[in-house]
Formats: sequence, structure tokens, C-alpha cells
Amino acid sequence: MPNKKPFSWSARAKSFTYSWDGLKALMQTEHNAHIHLACSVAVVIAGFLFRINLTEAMALVISMGMVWTAEIFNTAMDFISTEKHPQIGLVKDLASAAVLVAAIAAFIVGCLVFIPKLF
Repeated sequence: MPNKKPFSWSARAKSFTYSWDGLKALMQTEHNAHIHLACSVAVVIAGFLFRINLTEAMALVISMGMVWTAEIFNTAMDFISTEKHPQIGLVKDLASAAVLVAAIAAFIVGCLVFIPKLF
């Protein structure tokens, strides 16, 4: 069993700096993250303009979170190996497919929320 250190608020706070470093790295290395950011900002603005309800907001937040999470995992796969190997290529393709599936689902949720508000 690993040596357990006592709980520390400062250590927990420090762990958030690693998370922010990861988000900064994502934005610096992954061009698609800029597209996700623009879409996320547009959805939030549209949510306020169309005065969406709490349930609609939750659906949109969960959908956007899924896309961001999939993109982060997909980007992390790029750092696993730089060598050409069929299995590594397949893992990267699968991670990319996860982003696509999440983005399609988020798009459908966005359509279900916003299209009825246009008519």
C-alpha cells in the first residue's frame, strides 16, 4: 500500500494548477479546441438570449462537457507515442471518433433546445 500523506488543502489547491496547465496546453496545441471554445461561447450567449430553462441549460452543459472531455482525452493520446504503430494509430482514431460522437450528440441537443425557440 502506498505511503498515504495527510490531507492538505494546499496540496488540493496545487492540484488545480495542474488542471489549468492541462487546459492551457490543450488550447496551445489543439486547433480544434478553439472551435470548441467558440461554439461553447456561442451556446452560452444563445442560452441567455433565448432564456432557456434549467433543464435545457443542464442538457447543454453536459453536452459541452462531453465534447471538451473527449477532446482532452483525444489530445492526450497524441502524447502517448510518436512512433508509427498500428495499435497506437487505432487508439488515436478511436479517441478522435469519441470527439465526433460527442460533438454530434451536442449538436443534436443544441438543435432540440434552440430550434423550437425560433418558431
